[in-house]
Amino acid sequence: MGNLPKAFGQSVRRKEDPRLITGAGRYTDDQQLPQQAWAAFVRSPIAHANIGEVDTSAALEHPGVVGVLTGAEFAASGLNDLACGWMIHSRNGDPMRVGEHPALASQRVRYVGEPVAVVVADSRQAARAAAELVMVDYDELPVVSDVEAAAAPDAVVLHDAAPGNQCYDWEIGNRDAVRKALDEAAHVTEIRLINNRLVPNAMEPRAVNASYDASRDRYTLYVASQNPHGLRMTLAAVIGFGPEHKIRVISEDVGGGFGSKAFNYAEEVVCMWAAKRLGRPVKWTAERSESFLTDAHGRDHITTARLAMDANHRITALDVSTHANLGAYLSTFGSLVPTYVYATLLSGQYDIPNIYANVVTRYTNTTPVDAYRGAGRPEAGYVVERLVDVAARELGIDPAEFRRQNFIRTFPHATPVEMTYDSGDFQAHLDKALDMIDAAGFEARREASRAEGKLRGLGIGCYIEAAGIGPSARLGKLGSGAGLWESAEIRVNPTGSVEVLTGCHSHGQSHETTYAQLVADRFGISVDDVEILHGDTDVVQFGMGTYGSRSGPVGLSAIDMACDKIVAKAEKIAAHLLNVPADTVTFEDGEFASEATNERLGFAEVALNAYTAHHFPTTEIEPGLKETTFFDPPDFNFPAGTHVCEVEVDPATGVVRIARFVAVDDFGVIGNPMVVEGQVHGGLVQGIGQALLEQARYDDYGQLLSGSYMDYCMPRADDVPDFDVGFTETRSTTNPLGMKGCGEAGSIGSPPAVINAICDALGIRHIDMPATPEKVWRAVTSAA
Repeated sequence: MGNLPKAFGQSVRRKEDPRLITGAGRYTDDQQLPQQAWAAFVRSPIAHANIGEVDTSAALEHPGVVGVLTGAEFAASGLNDLACGWMIHSRNGDPMRVGEHPALASQRVRYVGEPVAVVVADSRQAARAAAELVMVDYDELPVVSDVEAAAAPDAVVLHDAAPGNQCYDWEIGNRDAVRKALDEAAHVTEIRLINNRLVPNAMEPRAVNASYDASRDRYTLYVASQNPHGLRMTLAAVIGFGPEHKIRVISEDVGGGFGSKAFNYAEEVVCMWAAKRLGRPVKWTAERSESFLTDAHGRDHITTARLAMDANHRITALDVSTHANLGAYLSTFGSLVPTYVYATLLSGQYDIPNIYANVVTRYTNTTPVDAYRGAGRPEAGYVVERLVDVAARELGIDPAEFRRQNFIRTFPHATPVEMTYDSGDFQAHLDKALDMIDAAGFEARREASRAEGKLRGLGIGCYIEAAGIGPSARLGKLGSGAGLWESAEIRVNPTGSVEVLTGCHSHGQSHETTYAQLVADRFGISVDDVEILHGDTDVVQFGMGTYGSRSGPVGLSAIDMACDKIVAKAEKIAAHLLNVPADTVTFEDGEFASEATNERLGFAEVALNAYTAHHFPTTEIEPGLKETTFFDPPDFNFPAGTHVCEVEVDPATGVVRIARFVAVDDFGVIGNPMVVEGQVHGGLVQGIGQALLEQARYDDYGQLLSGSYMDYCMPRADDVPDFDVGFTETRSTTNPLGMKGCGEAGSIGSPPAVINAICDALGIRHIDMPATPEKVWRAVTSAA
C-alpha cells in the first residue's frame, strides 16, 4: 500500500489504444440491430428552389424497399423544426431573425444537399438505388452564395422572417471611445481579411442507428455525437419525441468531431421518426460526399479591422467590422460563434483600452455554418495577430518587440469586451518560443535560402482563448439556452476498483487515460483499476458533453470534487473501523492513518467494509461508497501561447515549405503531457491546413466546387514538419485543478503564424488564406 508512483502529470500510455488500433472499437456503424434497415436520403441538387411534386412510386416498387417518406409527411407528423440554442439580439434590441429549419424540406430547399425525402430498405445498396428513383420537381429560384452579395438590395431573400437575409446586427464595446482614439492616433493600421470556409472532415463520418420499441414506447438512438445528453434533451424538448426517459442516446466510440458532431442534425431526427413509422431500426452512415455537403462548415468571415497606436507605439484602440456567413439555416450554435466566442477575444494578449466590434450575419444558399475546432477564437486570433504584425512592419518595429511592448502584464485583467483574464505570462512563452526556433540565427538562414534562390520568412502568432465552456451564470446573460456545468459520479466497488461516470464525451481526447490518472492518484490505486464510463444516457447521469476545451478544466474538476467526497466519507468509515475520532484520520497514498493508533487501512479495505460491515452507526454513515458532483466554474479559463513558423518559399512555383514550427503553450496544470502534445499536433495540422490548403468554395449557383478530396486539399504528412512543442505554466484560478483547455490551441495560433511568415518571406503586406502555390506565385510576381 502507498508505494505506487504518481500518474497524474506523467505521460502514461493511452488505455484506449489497444482497443482502437486493433479494430475492437465500437462505432455507430458497427451496431447491427435485429431487423436492421438502412436509410438513404434524397437530397436537393439545386441550391434554391420551390418544391413541386415528389414522385416516390418507382422507389416504392424497388426490391427491398421498406418505405419512402417525404417532407410533406414529416410536416404533418407533429414534430418540430431544428432549432438554434443561442439567442442573440441586434444592437437595436431586436431578437435575431430565425427562419424555418425542417428536418425534411417540404416547400423550399435552400442549399445543395438539403434532404427532401428518405428511402428505407433492407440493405444499404437497395436504399441508395431506390433513392435515385425518387423524382422531385424543383422550380428554381435565384441563388446567393456569398455573404457580401447577400446584403445587396436585389439579392434573393432566403427566409421571409429575415429581410435582407440579415439574422442580426450585433455589437460589443464602446464605439464612441474607439472612434475618438482613432481620430487622435499617431498611426492607424487597416486591413481586410477573409477567414476561409472549412469542412470539418472527421475521420468517422456522421452516423445514426435509430430503433423504436412499441411495447415500451421508447426510442434508442445510436449516434456519433459529442454531447449525448444534450442531444436527448433537444430531441425531447425541442423536436417533440416525448419525455426524455422515453429516449436513450448511446455514443460509444466516436472517430473525431472537432465541433461538427455537437449539433442536432436532420438525419437523427428523420431516422427516429422513420423507425417508429416503419417499425424497423433505421441506420444511416454518411458517404464522404454527403459529409462535405451536410456537415456544418466552419469560419467564413469577411472582416475589416483598424488598429490605433499612439506616438510611443502603444495600442490605443481596435475597431472591427465582420460579416459572417451563417449558411442557409441557423445551426445549433451558429449564432454564438461570430459573437460571444469571437468578438470577446479581440483583445488578444494585448492591453487595448478601447475595443469595438460590429458583427452582421446573413443567410446564404450554402451549408449551415457552426462551431469548428476553436469556434470563433481562431477567427479572433487571426484578426488580432495579422493586424499587430502589419502594424509593427508599418512602424518599422520588430514584430516580437511590438508585441512585448503591448502585452498585458498584470492579472486579473478586464478587457473592454466582457472577458477577465485570470492568469498568464505572455512574455514567458514568447521568449521561450523564439529561443526554441533560434530566432537569433534566422537572418543567417534567410541568407542561405536566398543564395539558393529561395525566400525565407519568420512569423509569430500569439493567441489567447476562452476555454472550459461552462460558467452558466455568465453564459445565461450572453444568451445561452442552457447552463454548461459538468457532472461526475464515482462508484467505488467493494474490491476497491473504481468506476467513473462522466457527462463529458471522449472522441479523441483520451479521457479513459487522463481521467483514470487523476482518480488513481487520488485513491492510491493503479490506473488499471479505474474504468471511465461515458456516452450512454441510460448509464451516465446528465452531462453537457465535450466541446470548447471543457473536458479537462470542467469535466475533470467535477471528478476531482467527487473524489473529495469519496475521501471524506471513507475517512469516516476508517475512523469507525479504527475506533478513533474522525477528525484524526488522514488519507495519503492510498492509506488511512490516525495519530491515535498505529494501525493503518488501505483504500480497498475501507471500500470492502463500506459494503460488508454489519455495524455502521447508520445515522452518521450510510453503507456504500458512491458520490456525485456537479461543477459549474465561476468563469472561463484562458489558455495562451506563442506559435512561431519559419517558411521557405520557392518563388518560381509558389510552393511554401514549413521549415520549422514551434508551439509554446500555457495550459496551466497538465494531466498527461503526451496526450496534450498530441492535441497540439492535431490542432497545428488543422490550422496549417486552413492557412495553406483548405477552402470550401461555392460557385454563383450555390454548387460546392470543393465537394471531394479531389478538390478540397487536406494536409498530409509531408505538408508539415516535426513540431517542437513546449510549455509554460500559470495556474487557472477558475477550477480546483488549475487546468486550462488544450484541445483547440493549435488551430488558433498557427494560421496567423503561417501567414505572417509568408508575408515576411515575400515582403508583402497581406495574402489571404489559403496561401496556395498559385496565390503565392501571383503575389511574388506582383511584388516583382
